[in-house]
Amino acid sequence: MTATGTGTGPGPAAGTGIRLTAPAPGWSIAADVVVVGSGVAGLTAALRCAAAGRRTVVVTKARLDDGSTRWAQGGIAAALGDGDTPEQHLADTLVAGAGLCDEAAVRTLVTEGPDAVHRLIGTGARFDTAPGSDEIALTREGGHHRRRIAHAGGDATGAEISRALVEAVRAAGLRTIENALVLDLLTDADGRTAGVTLHVMGEGQHDGVGAVHAPAVVLATGGMGQVFSATTNPAVSTGDGVALALRAGAEVSDLEFVQFHPTVLYLGPEAEGQQPLISEAVRGEGAHLVDADGTRFMVGQHELAELAPRDIVAKAIMRRAHEQGVEHLYLDGRHFGAQMWQTRFPTILAACRSHGIDPVTEPIPVAPAAHYASGGVRTDLRGRTTVPGLYACGEVACTGVHGANRLASNSLLEGLVFAERIAADIAGPPAPEATPNSTPADGPDPTPASALDPARATAPSAPRAALPLLASDTRTAVQRIMTAGAGVLRSAESLARAAAELDRLHREATAAAGRPGRAEPADATATAITAATGTATAPTDPKAPEPGVEAWEATNLLCVARVLVAAAQRREETRGCHWREDHPDRDDASWRRHFRITLDADRALTLHTTATADFPPTVTP
Repeated sequence: MTATGTGTGPGPAAGTGIRLTAPAPGWSIAADVVVVGSGVAGLTAALRCAAAGRRTVVVTKARLDDGSTRWAQGGIAAALGDGDTPEQHLADTLVAGAGLCDEAAVRTLVTEGPDAVHRLIGTGARFDTAPGSDEIALTREGGHHRRRIAHAGGDATGAEISRALVEAVRAAGLRTIENALVLDLLTDADGRTAGVTLHVMGEGQHDGVGAVHAPAVVLATGGMGQVFSATTNPAVSTGDGVALALRAGAEVSDLEFVQFHPTVLYLGPEAEGQQPLISEAVRGEGAHLVDADGTRFMVGQHELAELAPRDIVAKAIMRRAHEQGVEHLYLDGRHFGAQMWQTRFPTILAACRSHGIDPVTEPIPVAPAAHYASGGVRTDLRGRTTVPGLYACGEVACTGVHGANRLASNSLLEGLVFAERIAADIAGPPAPEATPNSTPADGPDPTPASALDPARATAPSAPRAALPLLASDTRTAVQRIMTAGAGVLRSAESLARAAAELDRLHREATAAAGRPGRAEPADATATAITAATGTATAPTDPKAPEPGVEAWEATNLLCVARVLVAAAQRREETRGCHWREDHPDRDDASWRRHFRITLDADRALTLHTTATADFPPTVTP
């Protein structure tokens, strides 16, 4: 079972002693800071840390320019226009967050945001400007009452930001390790962060499993959209950072709040994997949502109509589709004309045409799909998690900015602002240098430390628990379970079914690994959940899978899936992007609060509830 309770302050993070099954590190390097991820958050943190004189290493799962940032179409939100103010941006963000935003975090975002955007421009990012002017062209998106979205290349803002930051990283000569999947956190004898283990795919300067030793680790690994069958996220978004943090003993929060983007190109009921996004900016420029009869249906449902916050639009689409017995509705931008589509939305135009749809002459079929995790690894305003020396920023983090639903185009700004704050914290007095015999969170490495540095070896203590790995084809089973049971529409019945199916997957993996499974009864007041999986139609293979990227990714997906389902079961209300059909109303008296979830050494989850909508500190003064 998962114990539940209400807590007001953090206790010291205790490592779980759990790690992914993996070979012992065969190589190691040392640094002051290791940044895991190469989107706007990771590269900004890395550049600022390096500029402060810290030896910085960037680890990224694919190529340096392959992070989620480059897929961002709409833009970056900041109070940059005449008449706009941080206070107005604050108000729009709080409304979108449906009562669960941390106001101090939002105020930090909106007040520091404009200067952070100008520093990004100084790094080399080029935003679109108004005709005949050097002023940044600004547009609107859902939930914003003013034009405050800066964009680049029409609908290629993320690609431009990524280009500028990657060029800056290369010009600065930062050490980078590409095509590397992070595995587990290393900690020293006092439980402080001491680096990470990772697996480098392919040949290069480093190959196979190794370690980067550093007293500060910045998680900027992006989201977990691949936990669902259809998502706008790239294939690398498998929740690796959240899963690593849980195994290290860190708290995670708000994982039940997964934003489903309302307008994703509908490619059929069997479509799986990354789906083309139809940016909110298309509606911001005046495109209309219409139903199967060609009727606009958002007018009268919200003062902003098609530009209502994303959760409201996604729910309205699902309701109308169910009423009409169809699987998708339409976004109509035919009145834009060919010239506007070609200049303002060239990427979207090309994506639609590649699938046989021409937005110039026909409405675009759209349906909601998993897009963004509003929750993640819990941090404070300096990006610190509950594990000393471990930081998080970007989509992997839960800063409190987004609450129950992210405001459009706040994500790039959040990554930018909080990455700078992390770098400022790290650039303070240096932390003690990590020792090479550091081991994955709270336990010794299965190989003696002499394998890394014979001169500083210490005797290993009791062996640590290794998670049973899932077969690579179990990934599809997890995705289908989550889509059916924990997608846009949720209920006690659907979530219980998802939890049971995930549990069966875990028991099968445990049995294949030669260890007895662990099953515990559900409890209405305490959510204790066994370690990581469940049931669904997955092949039953008596042989435990070999350690490797696909098995590690599937295992990470299962880990985050069970946390998401546990939180969604516990939250018996509808709020933001969490929609419970059996509890259709928002209930501030009972649920205007957050869950703080940790993984225990026995692989059960512990869920605590905050006393109010404010988060307690992550670090004890």
